Amino acid sequence: MKAEAAMEAAGAPPPPGAIDKDDDGRPKRQGTVWSAAAHVITGVIGSGVLSLAWSFAQLGWIAGPIVLLIFAYLTYYTSALLADCYRFPDPTTGKRNYRYKDAVKVTLGRVELWLCALAQYSNLAATAVGYTVTGALSMAAIARANCLHTKGSKALGCGVSVNLYVTAFGLIQLVFSQIPNFHELWWLSYLATAMSFTYSTIVLVLGLAKLIGMYVLDLFLFFCFFFLATHISTLHEFAGNGRVSGSPGGLVTTPAQKTWAVFQALGNVAFAYSFSMILIEIQDTLRSTPPENKTMKKATLVGVLATTAFYMSIACVNYAAFGDSAPGNLLSQGFEKPYWLIDFSNACIVLHLVGAYQVYSQPLFDFVEAWALEKWPHSALNTTHKIKLLHWRYSTTLFRLVWRSLFVIATTVIAMAIPFFNDVLGLLGAMGFWPLTVYFPIQMHIKQAQIKTWSMRWLKLQAISAFCLVISIAAGIGSIEGIYQDLKAYTPFHANF
Repeated sequence: MKAEAAMEAAGAPPPPGAIDKDDDGRPKRQGTVWSAAAHVITGVIGSGVLSLAWSFAQLGWIAGPIVLLIFAYLTYYTSALLADCYRFPDPTTGKRNYRYKDAVKVTLGRVELWLCALAQYSNLAATAVGYTVTGALSMAAIARANCLHTKGSKALGCGVSVNLYVTAFGLIQLVFSQIPNFHELWWLSYLATAMSFTYSTIVLVLGLAKLIGMYVLDLFLFFCFFFLATHISTLHEFAGNGRVSGSPGGLVTTPAQKTWAVFQALGNVAFAYSFSMILIEIQDTLRSTPPENKTMKKATLVGVLATTAFYMSIACVNYAAFGDSAPGNLLSQGFEKPYWLIDFSNACIVLHLVGAYQVYSQPLFDFVEAWALEKWPHSALNTTHKIKLLHWRYSTTLFRLVWRSLFVIATTVIAMAIPFFNDVLGLLGAMGFWPLTVYFPIQMHIKQAQIKTWSMRWLKLQAISAFCLVISIAAGIGSIEGIYQDLKAYTPFHANF
């Protein structure tokens, strides 16, 4: 290294191959702010967007937007802190940390490392389950919609087995999970980002159409009332029957049920912004000039602003359209026509979640495979085998092939056992929000920036952490209560849509 530095200082050309290497000796990273923003949007805009109208229905017109903006701000703020932890001790010239847990280890120590690994990787695995459930439900919704369109909206025999489509989604992931590493996912991430914007836009347009149609109906009823004043009671009954599924006040719950629903809604909003557990891995794909932390902060800002604009629009429009009876999943439970557009939207969800599943699972794959290589460095399990399929060259190990396949099978089986959309999303949000989005980034920032204990900045950061802990606990309790209620009326592995 000293000889190379001397050669550079003297103006001599770098040694062969050095120009293709980064400062850590690894192949030169090529990621930009736009590729990183695509990864962020892929990780952020996901199945959580489909539950936001339901969350607003629980929180109301005032609290709903406020809660959404609070989570958006907290996500960006703590992500900016985390971006500075990619290198340590200096955020621009320090040694690289390749994984979230590496940053925790060098900054906070081994005890915090194990707590972080437990929180991060359990959440990544649980997110894979959640995406499997959502992807399968969207596939089942397509099959059911096609059946109803062919046989009629009131036809019997159009029930669809969710297990069939959970299995289909799992088979797709068996193939894509063999992608070697996170750096090879750029194309899948761009595709997934395009799909997420597509179905989010469709949900927004459908909500607007329903909302406009509802006001047109109200205007029509007003003129009917004006001209048929002698039939007020009859007209009133008609108006009530016409708006059961689309107007505010469609659902009545007990105070206890409302409380649990509000807690679960907090978890759903938290899940809608969850991506911090993969931020370091995304940042490790960026080129070193400009500094990675500055590029990552810009990418995070782009991602959070874009998703917040979508989230706010979709939540407000569809809450206004459906009212308190807003469904937990807008596409599979809310809209039925035009059927071809609903089918296309659900297909976009499936394509998006295929990519998002990989974005969230690759860090877990990498962690386990690195551990196995360290544990058995000379084992035949870790011997690299080169495979050529047509024009595609592929390298793998027996351990990678078996471990990744077993992981996909496990997430598929669990998804069959608990295919509950809203409750699972709320629990995922509660599990990951405080420890991974808030606690560890704040503690690492305090240590790296050497913030004095009991200083005003220290108190501010700790207050943010304590507030978010309370939110996570409440969201977890509400989601667990929801799963408990669902299990009362459900036989595992026998879900129908």
